[in-house]
Amino acid sequence: MDVNPRSIELAEALNQSCHCIAVDQAKLRSALESSSLTQGVYDAILRDRPHLFSSSPVFLARAHLDRIARIVAALEEVIASAPFQEWARSFAPPIAHADHGPRGVFLGYDFHLGRSGPALIEINTNAGGALLNAVLAAAQQACCPDVEEVLGAATAPAALGEVFLAMFRGEWRRQRGDVPLASIAIVDENPEGQYLQPEFLLFQELFRRAGLHAVVADVATLRHERGALRAGDQRIDLVYNRLTDFTFATPAAAALRAGYEADDVVVTPNPHAYARYADKRHLTLFADADRLRGWGIPEETIAVLAAAVPRAMVVDPAHADELWRDRRRWFFKPVDGYGSKAAYRGDKLTRGTWDAILARPYVAQEIVPPSERTMRVGGREVPLKLDVRAYVYDGAVQLTAARLYQGQTTNFRTAGGGFAPVFTERA
Repeated sequence: MDVNPRSIELAEALNQSCHCIAVDQAKLRSALESSSLTQGVYDAILRDRPHLFSSSPVFLARAHLDRIARIVAALEEVIASAPFQEWARSFAPPIAHADHGPRGVFLGYDFHLGRSGPALIEINTNAGGALLNAVLAAAQQACCPDVEEVLGAATAPAALGEVFLAMFRGEWRRQRGDVPLASIAIVDENPEGQYLQPEFLLFQELFRRAGLHAVVADVATLRHERGALRAGDQRIDLVYNRLTDFTFATPAAAALRAGYEADDVVVTPNPHAYARYADKRHLTLFADADRLRGWGIPEETIAVLAAAVPRAMVVDPAHADELWRDRRRWFFKPVDGYGSKAAYRGDKLTRGTWDAILARPYVAQEIVPPSERTMRVGGREVPLKLDVRAYVYDGAVQLTAARLYQGQTTNFRTAGGGFAPVFTERA
């Protein structure tokens, strides 16, 4: 891949000093409240989620965006291989063994920008924020035509609604063929209380405009009866799954689990997709060149991953003393973790937290420090950490966005932080 150092230098300079593109608040309100279903969403975000959206974009060199796409392709190549699937199946729960066809909507490939380029931090199967980020990107406004001629959103946001609809219809066809799709439920635990609840309403509106019956449902209210999954009186054809109960193990998910296991409902993403992509033990494999070579993975693919995936290992209590002494170089994540919960930088660990880590399955990943974006907050210029998320479906990057934050991990509690669209130089 040809890399233009000046392009990378320009992006770094813009992240340190450019505030010439900002959110057009009137346009954002209009996009968020485009139907009666979403009336009041904009004001609710300002009131209850003031740090959901950053006020300015993040700048990435096109070379880094191209590199992210290549890393995603390399990871997908490994994940599609028979040896990897056998390995992943060996520790997946039984509910994850059956492949019903769907690939899983909105895979989130998360990256830090290290010294040598994008570095994979993790893969998630329930990556929220894609539709919110599409709306946010469409509401950006440059300060003058000269800037607009040089820089643009990395992903054209106008067409993303149709892309997302096509993805859900594609998931349906993978399991049901030509049978018409009629109804979708966006499902989570206590959806009204979820931080990204505004996005549920946006998806409900998107589906309804496409002629589908769409509801937002609490998983505990679903019923599985007479060969169908139901939300109230409505039979549900497809569940857009936003749960962090990845294997439907809780009592609240009993009906969803029964419907999924009986093949009475299409679920995306589902336990099979989670076992295939998001178990954190996979991170230990992607940078293991010897293992990949033994599996017959091409050298070119191994080289891409060796440069992009930090070393990781399963935390073995037998080596606890060694890991503790060297803890400053590691980031510790629970095997079944999500949303940075119970994840810790080694240099922040206490002995009590370390003992808790040793009591459950964890992986340790070499730390790749995040890059920074300087934001204007309260009249001051404040450096915020950033990570980059590629929303991926069936191996293709649909949307690239960033998250800005302070602290150990992304948190949506930082003034000036939150979701930020990614801008790059125009081709």
